[in-house]
Amino acid sequence: MNKYRTHLIKDIDESLIGETIVVAGWVENIRDHGGVLFLDLRDETSTLQTVSNDDDMFKGIAKESVVKLTGTLRARDEGTYNERISSGKVELVVDKLEMLGESVHELPFEIMTSKQTKDDVRLKYRYLDLRNDNVKKNILLRSEILHYLRNKMYDLGFTEVQTPILTASSPEGARDFVVPSRLYKGKFYALPQAPQIYKELLMVGGFEKYFQIAPCFRDEDARADRTLEFYQLDLEMSFVEEEDVLNIGEEIFYDTFTKFSNKKVSPRPFRRISYLDAMEMYGTDKPDLRNPLIIKDASVVLKDTTFGPFKNSTIKVIVADGIGEYSNSWFNDVVDFASSIGMPGIGYITLMSDGSLKGPIDKFLSDEERKSLIEEFDMKENSVMFFIANKRLNIAQKFAGQIRDYLGKKMDLIDPDRLELCIINDFPMFEYDEQKKKWDFCHNPFSLPHGGIEDYDTKDPSEILAYQYDFVCNGNEMASGAIRNHDLNSLAKGFEIVGYTREEVENRFKSIFTAFKYGCPPHGGMAPGIDRIIMLIQDEPNLREVQAFPPNASGQDLMMGSPSELTSEQLEELGIVIKEDEDNE
Repeated sequence: MNKYRTHLIKDIDESLIGETIVVAGWVENIRDHGGVLFLDLRDETSTLQTVSNDDDMFKGIAKESVVKLTGTLRARDEGTYNERISSGKVELVVDKLEMLGESVHELPFEIMTSKQTKDDVRLKYRYLDLRNDNVKKNILLRSEILHYLRNKMYDLGFTEVQTPILTASSPEGARDFVVPSRLYKGKFYALPQAPQIYKELLMVGGFEKYFQIAPCFRDEDARADRTLEFYQLDLEMSFVEEEDVLNIGEEIFYDTFTKFSNKKVSPRPFRRISYLDAMEMYGTDKPDLRNPLIIKDASVVLKDTTFGPFKNSTIKVIVADGIGEYSNSWFNDVVDFASSIGMPGIGYITLMSDGSLKGPIDKFLSDEERKSLIEEFDMKENSVMFFIANKRLNIAQKFAGQIRDYLGKKMDLIDPDRLELCIINDFPMFEYDEQKKKWDFCHNPFSLPHGGIEDYDTKDPSEILAYQYDFVCNGNEMASGAIRNHDLNSLAKGFEIVGYTREEVENRFKSIFTAFKYGCPPHGGMAPGIDRIIMLIQDEPNLREVQAFPPNASGQDLMMGSPSELTSEQLEELGIVIKEDEDNE
């Protein structure tokens, strides 16, 4: 018999009344009800009310101390039932209390309300924050979801393989975390941004269906949905086409969301939207499809406009029905938001009951333009048309996407009880970097172009599409993947377009360029984000809420004190000299 407890609190109910019970856990609260002291005990599973006939037994015990209690279970008076806890109809009459771990410091915050405390304080004392039921539920749910996903992957015939954490640096889009080598001074390992190369080499090795719950490391600025370290369900399959991978992804997402969430999940098959269509209709490759507003192009209708800001510009419009009679302050909020994201302004017009248009830019429109705008974009009485214009197409799309999102929220169009999934595919292989004046990869550099190497030889880089795809839910990128390019000549040609010579590519990716020469099957995969899945299921706005020990928004682990300095002996052993910051000299 366990000397610390006979029962978990979740298993204690009326069926045990009259029995001797031994429980152990944390002192959540001690309450004095007219001279009778009640001690609320909490373990991982639930909370139990206890009481003692000895008035002195609970005196002087600090909250959050760890105790062992022995006593007899009895029924509570019906009027004192606590329906919020599983043991709410019983209480333990304590005969014996044993202190197992005394809390000797003043608590930095109240456990029950820790989520209302500043993030840096919560994360510094994360072990206390984890005692909060709502925080703990996220971590327990994470365990359940990981268990479920592992079983699902095994059921689908996948093999779990762990790939190295210490690897070589490679140009995959984000900054690497690097680890200095003690034996090979001046050389460095890198932590994997993703197991990309390893999983492709597993395909060469004959493992046709691989997966792992993979840790990924990227030295990037933190956001609400991104930290320095995150986890993904990494998977890869041989002898597949794009649709094969998408079918697997649909099953994973649909089954996981329907099992663990009470929200309405979009049915399979998920809607497929090409990247170019997504940018045109939603202004983003991560559209929130709960928002019914659609972006349309008015560049042709207004091609002869005399309005200066619209001349020689891409003109996007969004029609919002039924808001024409809203107050001036409501529209001023929209104007202020447009200014906050860098727009020089935003025009709008309202269709009045008499068929006329009213608004700041109406006077700049001709009668023919007014008629065309109303008919072309199906304006109704009290509809408002917002105009977003820019000389560059991608900037006009981006601004229109942000205005669409803002209007969707401001108009209360977003249903919080829906999980709306879609698949964005047919990404451009390349995008032009205006600052660097060069082509760069738009997505994954190891992706297969639609026409293979012939695309590289015959098409402008802007016209080349790739077998790349993202799963998106409620405006969040949930998974990214591609059919891989296993033709070495085509792979090298793609890197040449972004500025690498074949020799540079073969040196940087020596493992792939050697392995593929021994026979590589066609293959593809994807990587659903574990943290973001849990975020959506739990309605958490921040990824840190679903990780056990996350860094803060600045990338610091305040609990462990990292990043930290090394001793002079460690630096010497590694052959590292710290360069002084000139600004601090």
